[in-house]
Amino acid sequence: MTTIYFIRHGQSEANSKGIIQGHAEFPLSELGVRQAELAGEWLANVKFDAIYSSDLGRAMTTAEQIAAHHNLTVQSRTRLREVGLGPLEGKTREEMAIDYPQLKAETLLTSGIQGTEPVENLTERCAHLIERMIDTHPEGTVAAVSHGGLIGILLTYMIAGENWYKMNRPFIIGNTGITKVSISQTGKSEIHYTNRTEHLDIEGNLLHSSTIAY
Repeated sequence: MTTIYFIRHGQSEANSKGIIQGHAEFPLSELGVRQAELAGEWLANVKFDAIYSSDLGRAMTTAEQIAAHHNLTVQSRTRLREVGLGPLEGKTREEMAIDYPQLKAETLLTSGIQGTEPVENLTERCAHLIERMIDTHPEGTVAAVSHGGLIGILLTYMIAGENWYKMNRPFIIGNTGITKVSISQTGKSEIHYTNRTEHLDIEGNLLHSSTIAY
């Protein structure tokens, strides 16, 4: 079995303002940096064989905080990027509602609006990521730092395969939420837990982000 810890990046400056990011670059906020540090400390005793990350800065910065506790170099993977949201990127949800009144919040990641990433590409990304993980680490444990939208899609893909986009995606993935899954060589998945964030509960001071935006 291949064990994967999916970790969402810490709060970004865009997250704190409710701005839709997609592939757009925004740095971690001060809170996001602290969240990443705490996630790294919480994962310090997990024996990772590799640490992978989306190539976007907010994910790489988070991954580096995790790697600081391990003798490993973060390996960048473009397929771990957030869903590409094209013309929606850089907008708040209020601005999006004005410009695209037909778009419902729950269909944001698969809206089909011209310039956004198509379902077929997302399906290919999911298949490739999982296949490479189990081929490269058939009995290993890896960390994969990514984004809330893509992690939710990956989990749904593990359940429904290529029909993932027809399902309601029930997963809430907060900043630095940790999700643990195991995948057999035949592709059978086991989800141990999703969105664990107890590392953010420090001496009664809750360091959870107040907003979730892609």
